[in-house]
Amino acid sequence: MATIVDLFIDYLLKEKNYSVHTAAAYEGDLQAFQSFNKCNFEQESIVFVNYGQIRSWIVFLVDEGLSASSINRKMASLKAFYRFLMKTKQIEVSPLLKHRSLKASKKIQIPFSEKEVTQVLGQIQDNSDFESLRNKMVIDLFYTTGIRRIELIELRIKDVDFSNNVLKVLGKRNKERVVPMLPIVRDGLVGYKNERDCLEKVLDSEYFFLTKKGLKLSNSFVYRLINSYFSTASEKVKKSPHVLRHTFATHLLNNGADLNSVKELLGHSSLASTQVYTHSSLSELKKVYEKSHPRNKK
Repeated sequence: MATIVDLFIDYLLKEKNYSVHTAAAYEGDLQAFQSFNKCNFEQESIVFVNYGQIRSWIVFLVDEGLSASSINRKMASLKAFYRFLMKTKQIEVSPLLKHRSLKASKKIQIPFSEKEVTQVLGQIQDNSDFESLRNKMVIDLFYTTGIRRIELIELRIKDVDFSNNVLKVLGKRNKERVVPMLPIVRDGLVGYKNERDCLEKVLDSEYFFLTKKGLKLSNSFVYRLINSYFSTASEKVKKSPHVLRHTFATHLLNNGADLNSVKELLGHSSLASTQVYTHSSLSELKKVYEKSHPRNKK
């Protein structure tokens, strides 16, 4: 028999069009709160709880060393769950009605430099083995399209349109967008596709990027791939697919792209989400400003 959490997750997937990855994160948060509630309040169900119980969990999470942003994400899962319970008439008022998010310090993501990206891509020869060619195209696609890690992993064969040099990407909440490919990237993907077609065994045949065993790439695999290659070229603390996405946006803005165009390419629903990438562009503008203004000339 389906539990209330199962019904909630089903609602997220089928009615709210949440991705499987996001729904799984919500489910994990609810299960964690359920376990805490059972252990500390001897209460199996989390349908009828008071804010004091939730507050105790927040204190526990703080003591465990979780960041404010991580705790806020867990609270967002609970808020969505109790909104669902109100929608289905199982409760009248959310226990999080008067909750205020914890203040989280804004961490500025430092993008890779053009030199660092060029150095990494230059390490991999175009005529090398299947895995090296795949790795190069994964890095190049992140850098030249700004797609998210899950979007790259979920990319299907049918989504790559070589004749029109575009990709069809399934973004957050199953929102589709079309992303252009540079000709040099398109040529590289054709070369990879030829190598992919020569694999002895392909199990996940619909997916574009595969392991050497013919399996779909995993989240951790892609993270390790990016981290490994950029560790040889960059001393930045964080080296991840998201930093490459940030690099894509920053380099476009630095070279004159307007914010609205970058917003569309990234698949953001609002400009506010895209504006977090403008700090690096501002530093470039400052350099030009200080170099060019007559009042700053010695």
